[in-house]
Amino acid sequence: MAKRWLEAIAFWGLLALLWEFGVGWLGVRRYLLPPFSDVLIAGWNAREPLLSNTWVTTVEVLVGFVAAVVGGVLLGVLIHISAFARRTLYPLITALQSMPKIALAPLMIVWFGYGFASKVAATFLFAFFPIVIATLGGMQNVAINLDEHFRALGASRWDFFWRLQVPAALPAFVDGVKVAMPLAVIGAIVGEFIGAEEGLGHLMTMATANGQTDLMFAAILVITALAVALYAVVERLARAVWWRGISF
Repeated sequence: MAKRWLEAIAFWGLLALLWEFGVGWLGVRRYLLPPFSDVLIAGWNAREPLLSNTWVTTVEVLVGFVAAVVGGVLLGVLIHISAFARRTLYPLITALQSMPKIALAPLMIVWFGYGFASKVAATFLFAFFPIVIATLGGMQNVAINLDEHFRALGASRWDFFWRLQVPAALPAFVDGVKVAMPLAVIGAIVGEFIGAEEGLGHLMTMATANGQTDLMFAAILVITALAVALYAVVERLARAVWWRGISF
């Protein structure tokens, strides 16, 4: 464990050094790419707005992500058990996914305003589809021999669903959740770019307008750290699905 932590710290430390000294070596102007030390100083000087806006973005991400998980699971199950939903809702969801999300984000502002709801809607929109696909794929991941075994035992429809299909679907589901979490962060930031009064995306927009490239990079680092931290939480929870390596 200690070795893995040391390797990760050494790797990221090397990247930070390359960033710090590479800017000077390559003659890059500071307003285009400030040295890493300038970014750290800007982040420290703006620590209070960074922390407050990080909290706002985190709440938006978590609420939108939970809504995407609940909605995605319900729709995935519905599409699996209903041929009518598979013929109607599934193509509609696929068509919605094919639309560029950045083009739909302004509609969230029109429909829900500049407040919290539009950011949650954008987060939901970005994270929703992977959950649906993962749930649907997992529900169909039941081995034929187990299917026949349950039917031979005369299992009820509820037992077949809860005791066989749900456990079989969980490995694919957690993979979908892991894909959806970074997308949820992106969705919240995109929503804040389009129109917001607070949040890390709003802070980046203000920093760009004021020519504060160092603060903009500081906000990017905080967003990256937030996405990594939330992904790590999901990864940790996913370990509870201990039968991931077992074929159903």
